[in-house]
Amino acid sequence: MKTLQKSELILQGNPERVLCRMFIPGEEELIRGQSRIPQVVERCLALSDDEVTASLARIMPLFVHRHRAIREQFHTHFHVATKLLNSQASYERQLLIGAYLSQEYAIEGAAYFNPSIVPFPEIAGPNFPQRFLMTVRAVGEGHISTIVFRTGRINGRGIEIDPPSPYVSTEATRSTILRSRMVQRAAMEAGVDTGDLNVVLGLLPDKFSVEDLTSALTQLDAGGLRNSPSDELVAVINHIAMSCYEIDFPETSEVGERVLWPTALSERRGMEDARFTMMRDGEDSVRYRATYTGFDGTQVVCRALETDDFRAFSSMHLTGLGAQNKGLAFFPEKIQGRFAALSRFDGESLYISWSEDGYHWNHADRLDTQRQWWELVHEGNCGPPIETQAGWLVLTHGTGPVREYAMGAMLLDLNDPSKVIGKLKEPLLRPDEEERNGYVPNVVYSCGSLIHNGILVIPYGFSDWKIRFATLEVDELLANLT
Repeated sequence: MKTLQKSELILQGNPERVLCRMFIPGEEELIRGQSRIPQVVERCLALSDDEVTASLARIMPLFVHRHRAIREQFHTHFHVATKLLNSQASYERQLLIGAYLSQEYAIEGAAYFNPSIVPFPEIAGPNFPQRFLMTVRAVGEGHISTIVFRTGRINGRGIEIDPPSPYVSTEATRSTILRSRMVQRAAMEAGVDTGDLNVVLGLLPDKFSVEDLTSALTQLDAGGLRNSPSDELVAVINHIAMSCYEIDFPETSEVGERVLWPTALSERRGMEDARFTMMRDGEDSVRYRATYTGFDGTQVVCRALETDDFRAFSSMHLTGLGAQNKGLAFFPEKIQGRFAALSRFDGESLYISWSEDGYHWNHADRLDTQRQWWELVHEGNCGPPIETQAGWLVLTHGTGPVREYAMGAMLLDLNDPSKVIGKLKEPLLRPDEEERNGYVPNVVYSCGSLIHNGILVIPYGFSDWKIRFATLEVDELLANLT
């Protein structure tokens, strides 16, 4: 493409951005054993007051500038670890014990890649910069993937990125949350009688807690609930509760400091490749939705994130044929009354998947695309579809010889996205020589782009190591696709 340009701006992870996490001696992440917290606490209690003071004088100057509230975090770790030990200690001694039970974790220390960008809620005119929020997959010790955030502006072809905060935090309120449509669908799939359940769901809001549902099931009078909830129904509810949660960061926190850390068991080893899109469906109050891959160490699952403000998030497990494997990406609006998404449930081809409720993806149509030389191993998407007057613009990725990842593009019909209007025969982006080396060599990959003032802005990770931006005139790309 004649108008394709790569930015000189290159982003990479900052190993100085560290979390202060709980450390349990004997129960390290990869080598599980028996906790040695009692022994460590006992040794700390045996120190003299002078030794405690001297130890803190050595420790605090090294770490106080690396975290917003290191003392509070040390005390939190002390109370979490010693609540069962009935330990009595002075303020300073508690601080020291908490320090021994803490560790720093460099969330971006190993890799920093696979970005996705969405516009901020305000509307930018054609002659004004477009503010955006970018999510990044960050990888640290033990290959644990987290989701971090950056902000910036698009001004013509210029990309400006706000400096990252030196601080990061996972501090947030976490709670179990259920949705009416998910509970109903799960019960139906499990073959449970949903007659009484539907009566109760009709009395509850769309989002509710396990306690709300259990209370309603057991307290509804005989005119509504004919029998007590079955063991099967209770098991279904408990299973859903283990995989759905909400995260609420403090209002005083900054978006660039927030880190989405694995919470559900199905994602305990990582939250990977978030694909965010801004929804335009007036029937749903959720402004932003994303898919991401949960990894538990052996298996992957497709999960969803929902948020209005990037402060409070809901996370849930997606079900159905279309949500198998990796790489689901939501369309930003319903199509002919149904939710739609790009899928790669078979691990190698692109599909359009359909859903009645946005959570259960029960149908998929394979896209009729001719594989090119650079995508013979598999093809997939590089983020949610983008609406243009000519059709849905889809950035794709393909794997070719020597497991090289390249990016391409295709155009789908606006009213029936299972129809392919056009597809590039040659890659839109391939790793150049300065992009071939990194955490995973020979890869260019994106999880979401946007159009502003006729320019397509593509953030992409290269070799799972650093992030760059490419820009391209949309009209030129569409001309090649149509």
